[in-house]
Amino acid sequence: MNNNTPASPRLLSHLGHLSDDVRSRVLSLAQLRERGVPGGRATAQCRPGGPWQQPLPGVFLLHAGPPTAEERLQAVLLYAGRPSAESSRGVPAQPGRLAPSATAAAAATSASSSATSLSPYGAVMITGLAALALYGFSSAPPLLSLDHVDVLVPRTRRLRSTGYARLIRAHSLPRPERIDGMPVAPVGRALADAVAESSDADTVVALLTEAVRAGHCEPALVVRELSRSGLLARQHVVDAVDTLLAEGRTLAEGRLYELVRVYGIQEPLWNVDLRLPGGPRLGGVDAYWPDQAVAVELDTRAPRPGGRAADRTDDEDEDEQWSAAVRKREHLERLGITVVHLTPRKLREALDQQATVVRTALRAANDRDPAAQVVILPR
Repeated sequence: MNNNTPASPRLLSHLGHLSDDVRSRVLSLAQLRERGVPGGRATAQCRPGGPWQQPLPGVFLLHAGPPTAEERLQAVLLYAGRPSAESSRGVPAQPGRLAPSATAAAAATSASSSATSLSPYGAVMITGLAALALYGFSSAPPLLSLDHVDVLVPRTRRLRSTGYARLIRAHSLPRPERIDGMPVAPVGRALADAVAESSDADTVVALLTEAVRAGHCEPALVVRELSRSGLLARQHVVDAVDTLLAEGRTLAEGRLYELVRVYGIQEPLWNVDLRLPGGPRLGGVDAYWPDQAVAVELDTRAPRPGGRAADRTDDEDEDEQWSAAVRKREHLERLGITVVHLTPRKLREALDQQATVVRTALRAANDRDPAAQVVILPR
């Protein structure tokens, strides 16, 4: 059967009454051709009063009713992920020998194309508010209420946003998650893309706060994604980040309190500053057991919103923060104080293991030399 051969009514009827799987109700033109339906016949099915519809170029919905949320997502993925004309035609073989570098490049391209061809969506993925709705964010609008579905595509993709498909181009794509078989951008990237399209401060605060409060990701990851996207130059985003960081620290402190209470660990002094008698400030700690000279610090460091100076990168900021934390820890340990670092993620995912770490540090105090005397002040 070629493109000029008409498809039988029986075949078209069968296609229109497939299973409940959304992937069988929304098909690309290439998929229809693989099933024996030529392009002209598919288009004819979408005429006014016909049984099908064409929500996006090259994508066909095999019924005449309103598309469901899942069908809209499937249509956007098929539109954005369809093979380009260049990849469909392929590159004709050239006479002569290829240089080793060219041979390697060709092999790498072939392997990449093979991996992409395994998926009808190519390398694209749902992002933005639609992705957050799939992750279950209550602060994200319902899928059907969205005017656009954002889809992340390679920067070189030769397609335009159209209909309810809005393309967001990226130099490099993250590894997608899979939700109901659909590729979805990781929460951090989806948040950044959603924030980029919102000028409402309350919406941005709600999205960022829910990401941390519901345990989808840590504040540091969110801030890093916002920084990479150049969003920290917007004042309402900076204000939302301040709220986010405060929310993240509050949650981590709450889990630390829970660790002490649930696992029967001796109550420490909470949130104190340590100083040498008559000397300089050593730094603040989140919990301190003076009899054992054991301190706990919550590692909630994150890139701070302070603009993007030309001579400073995010990596340099993080390196300075890390260096300062290391210097502080080394100073305390030279004084005989054991410093236990706990991260919000570890407290959330493995509270029992972190309790063991703290308890072990307290028990090991009897085997160490006495610590230097320090002054303890409220922080």
